[in-house]
Amino acid sequence: MVSIIVRTHNEEKWITACLKGIFSQDHTDIEVIVVDNKSTDKTVEKARTFDVKVVRIEEYLPGAAINLGIRHSRGDLIAIISAHCIPKNRTWLSQLVQNLKDPQVAGVYGRQEPLSFTSDQDKRDLLNLFGLDRRVQIKDSFFHNANSLIRRAVWEQYPFDETTTNIEDRIWAQAVLDARYKLVYEPDASVYHWHGVHQNGNQERCKNVVRILETLQVGQNGHSEFLESDNLTTLAIIPSRGEPQYLGGRPLIAYTIDRAQESEFIQRIVVSTDNARTAEIARDLGAEVPFMRPEALSHNYVDVTAVYQYTLAQLEDRNDYTDLMVLLQETYPFRPHGFIDRLVRQLLQNGLDSVLAVQAEYKSCWERDNGHLKRVGKGFMPRQFKDPLYIGLSGLATVSHPAFLRQGDRFGKKIGVLETTDPASSLEVRNTRALKLANKFINKWWSENQAPALPIAS
Repeated sequence: MVSIIVRTHNEEKWITACLKGIFSQDHTDIEVIVVDNKSTDKTVEKARTFDVKVVRIEEYLPGAAINLGIRHSRGDLIAIISAHCIPKNRTWLSQLVQNLKDPQVAGVYGRQEPLSFTSDQDKRDLLNLFGLDRRVQIKDSFFHNANSLIRRAVWEQYPFDETTTNIEDRIWAQAVLDARYKLVYEPDASVYHWHGVHQNGNQERCKNVVRILETLQVGQNGHSEFLESDNLTTLAIIPSRGEPQYLGGRPLIAYTIDRAQESEFIQRIVVSTDNARTAEIARDLGAEVPFMRPEALSHNYVDVTAVYQYTLAQLEDRNDYTDLMVLLQETYPFRPHGFIDRLVRQLLQNGLDSVLAVQAEYKSCWERDNGHLKRVGKGFMPRQFKDPLYIGLSGLATVSHPAFLRQGDRFGKKIGVLETTDPASSLEVRNTRALKLANKFINKWWSENQAPALPIAS
Protein backbone atom coordinates (compact mmCIF):
# COMPACT_ATOMS: atom_id res chain seq x y z
CA MET A 1 0.00 0.00 0.00
CA VAL A 2 1.06 3.59 -0.69
CA SER A 3 0.08 6.13 1.96
CA ILE A 4 -0.26 9.59 0.40
CA ILE A 5 0.35 12.57 2.69
CA VAL A 6 -1.28 15.82 1.53
CA ARG A 7 -0.35 18.96 3.47
CA THR A 8 -2.91 21.77 3.43
CA HIS A 9 -3.44 25.31 4.63
CA ASN A 10 -6.31 27.23 3.01
CA GLU A 11 -6.06 25.24 -0.22
CA GLU A 12 -9.77 25.32 -1.11
CA LYS A 13 -8.97 26.49 -4.63
CA TRP A 14 -6.77 23.46 -5.32
CA ILE A 15 -7.79 20.59 -3.06
CA THR A 16 -10.52 19.11 -5.27
CA ALA A 17 -8.28 18.92 -8.33
CA CYS A 18 -5.41 17.52 -6.25
CA LEU A 19 -7.52 14.76 -4.71
CA LYS A 20 -9.33 13.92 -7.95
CA GLY A 21 -5.92 13.51 -9.55
CA ILE A 22 -4.80 11.24 -6.72
CA PHE A 23 -7.92 9.06 -6.77
CA SER A 24 -7.77 8.65 -10.56
CA GLN A 25 -4.33 6.97 -10.49
CA ASP A 26 -3.79 3.57 -12.10
CA HIS A 27 -2.04 2.51 -8.87
CA THR A 28 -5.12 2.05 -6.69
CA ASP A 29 -3.76 0.44 -3.51
CA ILE A 30 -3.63 3.71 -1.59
CA GLU A 31 -4.78 5.59 1.48
CA VAL A 32 -4.81 9.37 1.72
CA ILE A 33 -4.01 11.36 4.85
CA VAL A 34 -4.67 15.10 4.78
CA VAL A 35 -2.58 17.01 7.31
CA ASP A 36 -4.26 20.37 7.76
CA ASN A 37 -2.81 23.44 9.43
CA LYS A 38 -5.64 25.63 10.70
CA SER A 39 -7.43 26.16 7.38
CA THR A 40 -10.11 28.81 7.71
CA ASP A 41 -11.68 28.23 4.31
CA LYS A 42 -13.47 25.10 3.06
CA THR A 43 -10.32 23.01 2.45
CA VAL A 44 -11.15 20.39 5.07
CA GLU A 45 -14.84 20.21 4.19
CA LYS A 46 -14.02 19.64 0.52
CA ALA A 47 -11.33 17.10 1.39
CA ARG A 48 -13.83 15.11 3.44
CA THR A 49 -16.00 14.58 0.37
CA PHE A 50 -13.26 12.11 -0.64
CA ASP A 51 -12.18 8.90 1.14
CA VAL A 52 -9.47 10.55 3.23
CA LYS A 53 -8.32 10.71 6.82
CA VAL A 54 -7.89 14.27 8.15
CA VAL A 55 -5.46 15.06 10.94
CA ARG A 56 -4.71 18.51 12.34
CA ILE A 57 -1.45 20.21 13.17
CA GLU A 58 -1.57 23.40 15.22
CA GLU A 59 1.99 24.68 14.93
CA TYR A 60 3.13 24.08 11.38
CA LEU A 61 6.63 23.00 10.48
CA PRO A 62 7.00 21.04 7.24
CA GLY A 63 8.87 18.08 8.70
CA ALA A 64 6.53 17.85 11.67
CA ALA A 65 3.49 17.85 9.37
CA ILE A 66 4.88 15.03 7.23
CA ASN A 67 5.91 12.98 10.27
CA LEU A 68 2.45 13.42 11.79
CA GLY A 69 0.81 12.20 8.60
CA ILE A 70 3.09 9.19 8.38
CA ARG A 71 2.35 8.24 12.01
CA HIS A 72 -1.33 8.09 11.05
CA SER A 73 -0.62 5.97 7.97
CA ARG A 74 -0.20 2.24 7.28
CA GLY A 75 1.65 1.98 3.97
CA ASP A 76 5.15 0.66 3.37
CA LEU A 77 5.63 3.44 0.82
CA ILE A 78 4.88 7.09 1.61
CA ALA A 79 4.00 9.60 -1.11
CA ILE A 80 4.16 13.27 -0.19
CA ILE A 81 2.40 15.95 -2.22
CA SER A 82 1.41 19.54 -1.60
CA ALA A 83 -2.29 20.28 -1.88
CA HIS A 84 -1.67 22.88 -4.58
CA CYS A 85 0.07 20.28 -6.78
CA ILE A 86 -2.02 18.37 -9.30
CA PRO A 87 -0.88 15.01 -10.75
CA LYS A 88 -0.39 15.46 -14.47
CA ASN A 89 -1.81 12.08 -15.46
CA ARG A 90 -3.01 8.68 -14.18
CA THR A 91 0.53 7.22 -14.04
CA TRP A 92 2.04 9.82 -11.67
CA LEU A 93 2.08 7.46 -8.68
CA SER A 94 3.11 4.28 -10.52
CA GLN A 95 6.02 6.18 -12.10
CA LEU A 96 7.22 7.08 -8.62
CA VAL A 97 6.68 3.57 -7.25
CA GLN A 98 8.63 1.74 -9.96
CA ASN A 99 11.83 3.53 -8.89
CA LEU A 100 11.72 1.87 -5.47
CA LYS A 101 12.14 -1.61 -6.92
CA ASP A 102 15.82 -0.99 -6.27
CA PRO A 103 16.25 -1.56 -2.49
CA GLN A 104 19.10 0.97 -2.39
CA VAL A 105 16.79 3.80 -3.42
CA ALA A 106 15.49 5.57 -0.30
CA GLY A 107 13.29 8.05 -2.12
CA VAL A 108 12.25 9.45 -5.46
CA TYR A 109 10.95 12.88 -6.38
CA GLY A 110 9.08 13.89 -9.50
CA ARG A 111 8.88 16.73 -11.91
CA GLN A 112 7.04 19.98 -11.22
CA GLU A 113 5.64 21.87 -14.19
CA PRO A 114 4.37 25.45 -14.17
CA LEU A 115 0.89 26.58 -15.00
CA SER A 116 0.23 29.15 -17.69
CA PHE A 117 -0.34 31.87 -15.06
CA THR A 118 2.70 30.95 -12.95
CA SER A 119 4.96 34.00 -12.70
CA ASP A 120 8.00 34.19 -14.98
CA GLN A 121 10.22 34.05 -11.91
CA ASP A 122 8.65 30.79 -10.74
CA LYS A 123 8.48 29.34 -14.26
CA ARG A 124 12.21 29.94 -14.52
CA ASP A 125 12.85 28.10 -11.26
CA LEU A 126 10.67 25.12 -12.16
CA LEU A 127 11.99 24.74 -15.69
CA ASN A 128 15.59 25.03 -14.46
CA LEU A 129 15.30 22.62 -11.56
CA PHE A 130 13.01 19.95 -12.97
CA GLY A 131 14.31 18.84 -16.33
CA LEU A 132 13.47 16.04 -18.75
CA ASP A 133 16.21 13.52 -17.89
CA ARG A 134 15.91 10.90 -15.17
CA ARG A 135 18.89 10.83 -12.82
CA VAL A 136 20.21 8.79 -9.90
CA GLN A 137 21.78 10.80 -7.09
CA ILE A 138 24.48 9.41 -4.82
CA LYS A 139 25.99 12.75 -3.72
CA ASP A 140 23.52 15.44 -4.72
CA SER A 141 21.10 16.03 -1.82
CA PHE A 142 18.50 17.98 -3.78
CA PHE A 143 15.06 16.52 -3.01
CA HIS A 144 11.61 18.10 -3.00
CA ASN A 145 8.61 17.07 -0.93
CA ALA A 146 6.01 18.85 -3.05
CA ASN A 147 6.09 15.65 -5.12
CA SER A 148 7.99 12.69 -3.65
CA LEU A 149 7.87 9.06 -2.49
CA ILE A 150 9.94 7.48 0.30
CA ARG A 151 10.26 4.12 2.06
CA ARG A 152 8.62 3.84 5.46
CA ALA A 153 11.48 1.65 6.70
CA VAL A 154 13.98 4.39 5.83
CA TRP A 155 11.78 7.07 7.43
CA GLU A 156 11.68 5.07 10.67
CA GLN A 157 15.47 5.39 10.82
CA TYR A 158 15.61 8.91 9.43
CA PRO A 159 12.41 10.88 10.16
CA PHE A 160 12.10 14.43 8.88
CA ASP A 161 13.58 17.22 10.98
CA GLU A 162 10.77 18.81 13.04
CA THR A 163 12.60 22.02 13.97
CA THR A 164 13.53 23.55 10.62
CA THR A 165 11.19 26.00 8.89
CA ASN A 166 12.15 24.81 5.41
CA ILE A 167 14.40 22.43 3.39
CA GLU A 168 13.38 19.52 5.61
CA ASP A 169 13.57 17.47 2.40
CA ARG A 170 17.22 18.44 1.76
CA ILE A 171 18.20 17.65 5.35
CA TRP A 172 16.54 14.23 5.08
CA ALA A 173 18.13 13.57 1.70
CA GLN A 174 21.61 14.29 3.01
CA ALA A 175 21.06 11.92 5.93
CA VAL A 176 20.04 9.02 3.70
CA LEU A 177 22.85 9.67 1.23
CA ASP A 178 25.31 9.60 4.14
CA ALA A 179 23.84 6.18 4.97
CA ARG A 180 24.75 5.01 1.44
CA TYR A 181 21.25 5.11 0.01
CA LYS A 182 20.46 6.57 -3.41
CA LEU A 183 17.87 9.11 -4.54
CA VAL A 184 16.15 9.26 -7.93
CA TYR A 185 14.65 12.11 -9.93
CA GLU A 186 11.82 10.78 -12.12
CA PRO A 187 10.60 13.33 -14.70
CA ASP A 188 7.71 11.11 -15.85
CA ALA A 189 6.11 11.42 -12.40
CA SER A 190 5.01 15.01 -12.94
CA VAL A 191 2.66 17.41 -11.19
CA TYR A 192 1.46 20.90 -12.03
CA HIS A 193 2.67 23.39 -9.42
CA TRP A 194 1.58 27.01 -9.48
CA HIS A 195 4.61 28.54 -7.72
CA GLY A 196 8.34 27.90 -7.76
CA VAL A 197 10.85 26.97 -5.09
CA HIS A 198 12.51 30.42 -4.89
CA GLN A 199 10.82 33.78 -4.53
CA ASN A 200 13.34 36.44 -5.44
CA GLY A 201 15.28 37.80 -8.41
CA ASN A 202 15.11 40.42 -11.13
CA GLN A 203 11.76 40.18 -12.89
CA GLU A 204 12.93 41.23 -16.35
CA ARG A 205 15.84 38.82 -16.19
CA CYS A 206 13.43 36.08 -15.11
CA LYS A 207 11.19 36.80 -18.10
CA ASN A 208 14.06 36.53 -20.55
CA VAL A 209 15.33 33.29 -19.01
CA VAL A 210 11.83 31.79 -19.18
CA ARG A 211 11.50 32.60 -22.88
CA ILE A 212 14.77 30.81 -23.56
CA LEU A 213 13.85 27.79 -21.43
CA GLU A 214 10.46 27.53 -23.09
CA THR A 215 12.18 27.49 -26.46
CA LEU A 216 14.57 24.75 -25.35
CA GLN A 217 11.83 22.66 -23.73
CA VAL A 218 9.21 22.66 -26.45
CA GLY A 219 5.71 22.46 -25.05
CA GLN A 220 6.83 23.03 -21.46
CA ASN A 221 5.67 26.63 -21.14
CA GLY A 222 2.94 25.88 -18.63
CA HIS A 223 -0.31 24.00 -18.61
CA SER A 224 -3.11 26.15 -20.02
CA GLU A 225 -5.71 25.13 -17.45
CA PHE A 226 -4.90 24.16 -13.88
CA LEU A 227 -8.20 22.32 -13.67
CA GLU A 228 -9.66 20.21 -16.46
CA SER A 229 -13.42 20.11 -16.90
CA ASP A 230 -13.58 16.63 -15.33
CA ASN A 231 -11.36 17.67 -12.43
CA LEU A 232 -13.49 20.38 -10.88
CA THR A 233 -17.04 20.94 -9.77
CA THR A 234 -18.73 23.92 -11.39
CA LEU A 235 -22.14 25.08 -10.25
CA ALA A 236 -24.45 27.60 -11.93
CA ILE A 237 -26.65 29.72 -9.66
CA ILE A 238 -29.66 31.52 -11.14
CA PRO A 239 -31.67 33.80 -8.84
CA SER A 240 -35.33 34.45 -9.63
CA ARG A 241 -37.94 36.36 -7.69
CA GLY A 242 -41.70 36.66 -7.93
CA GLU A 243 -44.05 35.20 -10.52
CA PRO A 244 -42.44 33.72 -13.64
CA GLN A 245 -42.24 35.95 -16.71
CA TYR A 246 -42.71 34.67 -20.27
CA LEU A 247 -40.82 35.61 -23.41
CA GLY A 248 -41.39 34.23 -26.90
CA GLY A 249 -43.88 31.73 -25.53
CA ARG A 250 -41.42 30.29 -22.98
CA PRO A 251 -40.60 31.07 -19.35
CA LEU A 252 -37.95 33.78 -19.24
CA ILE A 253 -35.73 31.62 -17.01
CA ALA A 254 -35.67 28.87 -19.67
CA TYR A 255 -33.20 30.80 -21.86
CA THR A 256 -30.68 31.04 -19.03
CA ILE A 257 -31.09 27.40 -18.03
CA ASP A 258 -30.61 26.36 -21.68
CA ARG A 259 -27.29 28.20 -21.92
CA ALA A 260 -26.10 26.74 -18.63
CA GLN A 261 -26.98 23.25 -19.85
CA GLU A 262 -24.93 23.79 -23.02
CA SER A 263 -21.77 24.46 -20.99
CA GLU A 264 -19.09 21.78 -20.97
CA PHE A 265 -18.00 22.93 -17.50
CA ILE A 266 -21.28 23.31 -15.58
CA GLN A 267 -22.41 20.06 -13.96
CA ARG A 268 -25.32 21.40 -11.92
CA ILE A 269 -27.76 24.29 -12.10
CA VAL A 270 -29.37 25.65 -8.94
CA VAL A 271 -32.25 28.10 -9.13
CA SER A 272 -32.70 30.27 -6.04
CA THR A 273 -36.30 31.43 -6.03
CA ASP A 274 -39.05 32.53 -3.68
CA ASN A 275 -41.85 31.36 -5.99
CA ALA A 276 -43.33 27.85 -6.09
CA ARG A 277 -44.39 28.09 -9.75
CA THR A 278 -40.90 29.20 -10.80
CA ALA A 279 -39.43 26.32 -8.80
CA GLU A 280 -41.70 23.86 -10.63
CA ILE A 281 -40.72 25.29 -14.03
CA ALA A 282 -37.03 25.19 -13.17
CA ARG A 283 -37.21 21.53 -12.12
CA ASP A 284 -39.10 20.63 -15.30
CA LEU A 285 -36.29 22.27 -17.30
CA GLY A 286 -33.63 20.18 -15.54
CA ALA A 287 -32.43 22.58 -12.86
CA GLU A 288 -32.35 21.97 -9.11
CA VAL A 289 -34.34 23.91 -6.53
CA PRO A 290 -33.08 22.42 -3.26
CA PHE A 291 -34.77 25.07 -1.11
CA MET A 292 -36.94 28.18 -1.34
CA ARG A 293 -35.24 31.41 -0.43
CA PRO A 294 -36.86 33.79 2.09
CA GLU A 295 -38.97 36.67 0.82
CA ALA A 296 -36.74 39.07 2.77
CA LEU A 297 -34.13 38.57 0.05
CA SER A 298 -36.55 39.63 -2.69
CA HIS A 299 -36.92 43.32 -1.87
CA ASN A 300 -35.75 45.81 -4.50
CA TYR A 301 -33.11 47.20 -2.17
CA VAL A 302 -31.44 43.80 -1.64
CA ASP A 303 -28.34 43.36 -3.79
CA VAL A 304 -28.17 40.14 -5.78
CA THR A 305 -24.84 39.36 -4.10
CA ALA A 306 -26.78 38.67 -0.90
CA VAL A 307 -28.95 36.17 -2.77
CA TYR A 308 -25.92 34.37 -4.20
CA GLN A 309 -24.28 34.38 -0.77
CA TYR A 310 -27.38 32.95 0.90
CA THR A 311 -27.70 30.24 -1.75
CA LEU A 312 -24.07 29.19 -1.36
CA ALA A 313 -24.40 29.12 2.44
CA GLN A 314 -27.50 26.92 2.23
CA LEU A 315 -25.73 24.45 -0.05
CA GLU A 316 -22.62 24.32 2.11
CA ASP A 317 -24.73 23.77 5.22
CA ARG A 318 -25.76 20.57 3.44
CA ASN A 319 -22.09 19.65 2.85
CA ASP A 320 -22.62 20.48 -0.83
CA TYR A 321 -19.43 22.16 -2.06
CA THR A 322 -18.31 23.53 -5.39
CA ASP A 323 -15.01 24.72 -6.84
CA LEU A 324 -16.30 27.32 -9.27
CA MET A 325 -19.55 29.22 -9.56
CA VAL A 326 -21.17 30.60 -12.69
CA LEU A 327 -23.51 33.38 -11.61
CA LEU A 328 -26.32 34.06 -14.08
CA GLN A 329 -29.45 36.22 -14.01
CA GLU A 330 -32.59 35.23 -15.88
CA THR A 331 -33.13 38.82 -17.04
CA TYR A 332 -30.43 38.36 -19.73
CA PRO A 333 -32.00 36.03 -22.33
CA PHE A 334 -29.64 36.98 -25.19
CA ARG A 335 -26.57 35.13 -23.93
CA PRO A 336 -24.29 34.09 -26.84
CA HIS A 337 -23.70 30.41 -27.43
CA GLY A 338 -20.41 29.28 -25.83
CA PHE A 339 -19.96 32.54 -23.92
CA ILE A 340 -20.06 30.92 -20.48
CA ASP A 341 -17.29 28.46 -21.33
CA ARG A 342 -15.12 31.25 -22.72
CA LEU A 343 -15.36 32.98 -19.32
CA VAL A 344 -14.45 29.78 -17.46
CA ARG A 345 -11.46 29.11 -19.71
CA GLN A 346 -10.20 32.66 -19.27
CA LEU A 347 -10.37 32.32 -15.48
CA LEU A 348 -8.53 29.00 -15.51
CA GLN A 349 -5.90 29.96 -18.06
CA ASN A 350 -4.98 33.15 -16.22
CA GLY A 351 -5.44 32.13 -12.60
CA LEU A 352 -8.02 34.88 -11.99
CA ASP A 353 -10.35 35.34 -9.06
CA SER A 354 -13.27 36.09 -11.36
CA VAL A 355 -14.22 36.96 -14.93
CA LEU A 356 -17.32 38.93 -15.83
CA ALA A 357 -19.08 39.85 -19.04
CA VAL A 358 -18.68 43.42 -20.25
CA GLN A 359 -19.71 45.64 -23.13
CA ALA A 360 -17.14 48.07 -24.54
CA GLU A 361 -18.32 51.68 -24.70
CA TYR A 362 -16.48 54.23 -26.86
CA LYS A 363 -18.97 57.08 -26.56
CA SER A 364 -18.34 60.07 -24.33
CA CYS A 365 -19.30 59.20 -20.74
CA TRP A 366 -19.90 61.45 -17.75
CA GLU A 367 -20.46 61.03 -14.04
CA ARG A 368 -21.86 63.42 -11.44
CA ASP A 369 -19.34 64.47 -8.79
CA ASN A 370 -20.53 66.78 -5.98
CA GLY A 371 -23.18 68.28 -8.23
CA HIS A 372 -20.86 68.70 -11.21
CA LEU A 373 -20.46 66.58 -14.30
CA LYS A 374 -17.04 65.03 -14.81
CA ARG A 375 -15.92 63.31 -17.99
CA VAL A 376 -14.96 59.66 -17.63
CA GLY A 377 -12.35 58.37 -20.04
CA LYS A 378 -10.46 60.31 -22.70
CA GLY A 379 -13.36 62.26 -24.12
CA PHE A 380 -13.73 63.11 -27.80
CA MET A 381 -11.36 61.38 -30.22
CA PRO A 382 -11.65 58.77 -32.99
CA ARG A 383 -12.47 55.43 -31.45
CA GLN A 384 -9.49 53.67 -33.04
CA PHE A 385 -7.26 55.79 -30.76
CA LYS A 386 -9.44 55.47 -27.71
CA ASP A 387 -9.38 52.91 -24.91
CA PRO A 388 -12.94 51.77 -24.22
CA LEU A 389 -14.81 52.03 -20.97
CA TYR A 390 -16.28 48.71 -19.94
CA ILE A 391 -19.89 48.44 -18.87
CA GLY A 392 -20.27 45.49 -16.53
CA LEU A 393 -22.86 42.86 -17.47
CA SER A 394 -22.28 40.65 -14.46
CA GLY A 395 -25.78 39.17 -14.73
CA LEU A 396 -25.06 38.01 -18.26
CA ALA A 397 -22.35 35.79 -16.77
CA THR A 398 -19.78 35.94 -13.99
CA VAL A 399 -17.42 33.12 -13.05
CA SER A 400 -15.94 33.23 -9.56
CA HIS A 401 -14.73 31.20 -6.58
CA PRO A 402 -16.91 30.42 -3.54
CA ALA A 403 -14.34 31.83 -1.09
CA PHE A 404 -15.04 35.39 -2.26
CA LEU A 405 -18.81 35.04 -2.21
CA ARG A 406 -18.69 33.82 1.39
CA GLN A 407 -17.17 37.18 2.25
CA GLY A 408 -19.91 39.06 0.36
CA ASP A 409 -17.72 39.70 -2.68
CA ARG A 410 -18.51 38.31 -6.13
CA PHE A 411 -15.23 39.28 -7.76
CA GLY A 412 -12.11 39.11 -5.56
CA LYS A 413 -9.08 41.20 -6.59
CA LYS A 414 -7.76 39.60 -9.78
CA ILE A 415 -10.65 40.37 -12.10
CA GLY A 416 -10.83 39.59 -15.79
CA VAL A 417 -13.39 40.71 -18.34
CA LEU A 418 -14.77 39.14 -21.48
CA GLU A 419 -16.36 41.46 -24.00
CA THR A 420 -19.57 40.55 -25.74
CA THR A 421 -19.83 42.07 -29.20
CA ASP A 422 -23.46 41.08 -29.74
CA PRO A 423 -25.56 44.22 -29.11
CA ALA A 424 -28.53 42.10 -28.05
CA SER A 425 -26.59 40.60 -25.14
CA SER A 426 -26.82 43.76 -23.07
CA LEU A 427 -30.62 43.91 -23.31
CA GLU A 428 -31.94 43.18 -19.84
CA VAL A 429 -35.59 42.22 -19.54
CA ARG A 430 -36.64 43.92 -16.32
CA ASN A 431 -39.80 45.81 -17.30
CA THR A 432 -42.73 45.69 -19.70
CA ARG A 433 -41.04 47.89 -22.27
CA ALA A 434 -37.92 45.69 -22.44
CA LEU A 435 -40.12 42.58 -22.56
CA LYS A 436 -42.07 43.96 -25.51
CA LEU A 437 -38.84 44.77 -27.37
CA ALA A 438 -37.30 41.37 -26.66
CA ASN A 439 -40.42 39.58 -27.87
CA LYS A 440 -39.93 41.07 -31.33
CA PHE A 441 -36.79 39.11 -32.11
CA ILE A 442 -36.11 36.49 -29.40
CA ASN A 443 -36.98 33.45 -31.52
CA LYS A 444 -35.05 34.67 -34.57
CA TRP A 445 -32.02 35.56 -32.45
CA TRP A 446 -31.93 32.15 -30.79
CA SER A 447 -32.31 30.30 -34.08
CA GLU A 448 -29.30 32.21 -35.41
CA ASN A 449 -27.19 31.55 -32.31
CA GLN A 450 -26.99 27.75 -32.54
CA ALA A 451 -29.59 27.22 -29.87
CA PRO A 452 -31.59 24.01 -29.83
CA ALA A 453 -35.10 24.10 -31.19
CA LEU A 454 -37.36 25.92 -28.77
CA PRO A 455 -40.64 24.25 -27.86
CA ILE A 456 -43.54 26.62 -27.50
CA ALA A 457 -45.11 26.45 -24.06
CA SER A 458 -48.80 25.73 -24.00
